Amino acid sequence: MQLLKTKSGRLLAVILTGILFWIAWPSAGLAPILFIALVPLLLVEDFICKEKLAGRKTGLFWYSYLGFLIFNILTTWWIYFASPFGAVGAIFANALLMSITFQLFHIAHQKLGDKYAYIVLIIFWITFEYFHLNWDLSWPWLTFGNGFASWINMVQWYEYTGVEGGTLWVLLVNILIAKIILAEKNKRKEKIILVSFVLIIPLLFSAIIRINYKEEIHPIEVVVVQPNVDPYNEKFSGAGNVWQLEKILKLASPFVTSKTRLIVCPETALPDGIWEQNLNHSPEIENIRSFIYPFPGLRYLTGLTSYQIYYPNQPKSLTAREFPSGAGSFDAYNAAMQIEADTIIQLHHKSKLVPGVEKMPFPMFFKYFENFAIDLGGTSGSLGVQEHPSVFTGDSIIAAPVICYESIYGDYLSEYVREGANIICIMTNDGWWKKTPGYRQHCQYARLRAVEHRRSIARSANTGTSCFINQLGDVSQATEWWVPAVIRQELNLNNKETFYSQNGDYLGRFAIYLSAPILLILVIINMKKKKG
Repeated sequence: MQLLKTKSGRLLAVILTGILFWIAWPSAGLAPILFIALVPLLLVEDFICKEKLAGRKTGLFWYSYLGFLIFNILTTWWIYFASPFGAVGAIFANALLMSITFQLFHIAHQKLGDKYAYIVLIIFWITFEYFHLNWDLSWPWLTFGNGFASWINMVQWYEYTGVEGGTLWVLLVNILIAKIILAEKNKRKEKIILVSFVLIIPLLFSAIIRINYKEEIHPIEVVVVQPNVDPYNEKFSGAGNVWQLEKILKLASPFVTSKTRLIVCPETALPDGIWEQNLNHSPEIENIRSFIYPFPGLRYLTGLTSYQIYYPNQPKSLTAREFPSGAGSFDAYNAAMQIEADTIIQLHHKSKLVPGVEKMPFPMFFKYFENFAIDLGGTSGSLGVQEHPSVFTGDSIIAAPVICYESIYGDYLSEYVREGANIICIMTNDGWWKKTPGYRQHCQYARLRAVEHRRSIARSANTGTSCFINQLGDVSQATEWWVPAVIRQELNLNNKETFYSQNGDYLGRFAIYLSAPILLILVIINMKKKKG
């Protein structure tokens, strides 16, 4: 603790927090480090809190901001390859939100003392993460519970809590370890016993779940295609629908058998845009149907850019764009569709859009700034969305078509499951981030969705990693980066809903209900002190 008495010592401590989170983070991170990553910052906060009580005016905010900024930079620097401006915005803003949350805990510590302040930290932090999942500037990539994605056997109980249970676990252990360090020597033993229980019991519970979980045998054969189309120089730069579709069908052809029930292709595999009113008459759809016609029961899932017309006097969305002629308007979508040989095409419009890339946040207020949305190729500006996700049905297979960014939202995926989805198909294009931790982290997060909902996953990525994930979160047939590839495997369907699928992010909702009265209490205490 002597180290914290100097400014340089406190700076070293918060820098250590940022580095420890980075070391712990997927894809190749050491997840157990999460249990000590926050401890240095908690010790700095405790020291500053006590120094303030002694009359010193030493602020915490900039210390915490430095630590969280280092965490954000080291783990998400790769956003730069998609957008330098977006990287700066996401990294600095996310660190700011984390620091504000930690500062609110610091205020509570000053007002309420040790007895209640750490409970407030847990409530405020889970509230922040839940809020960050559900507003227009959503960027939940660094939710603490995501940190176990590469160590999935530690958190098989996510089927009950989702990733917020992991956040609770991380916070609780860090707090208890910090309390051990701060405690008097004669009181440390009981605290060590307590933290041992908090660490070991979830691990044992996870091991028991894994040992006893058995997938019901309900197999279907799935083919996943990774066409490896360069997103910068080919996909949206003249290669066109025809060339990309021909490449996919040529790759898939040797792998499709009479038993194959699903072909899964990546996000925007048809990038040029197809008018939804004319889907059945487009040459791309005709080519796909000709390909799958010899295989009864085969369904083709693919990503595409689609457009929907709003005619004059027809109600339109906030994201609708006007035709230059003024004769009506239209919406552009990042979409997925399911094609069968002789049935109606089913569509899903991506609902969880990337802020600043696919949407202008708060469109009611900033509609006229959408031309400043970051252009990553294809259709830029604010895309249209649908309020609730669609499932693709047919026979016994009910597929959840999950497009890219949507796959990091566990609560959102629970909507698919409650609609009957018994398999998850993730379609993504991670090539924007090049060969960096970004595409690997994104793939690892899919493992969390498999555990939360106990659904098999077929993941098709344009440039990698494509793979299959079973209901325990185990990855198989992971493809190499930046190579064309096709993989085939039998996956088991599952129609049972987990507790988390039924209830979603209930821990986050509960934390929000608790946060409001706590904030009110802090305001009242502050007002009373000012009057006194």
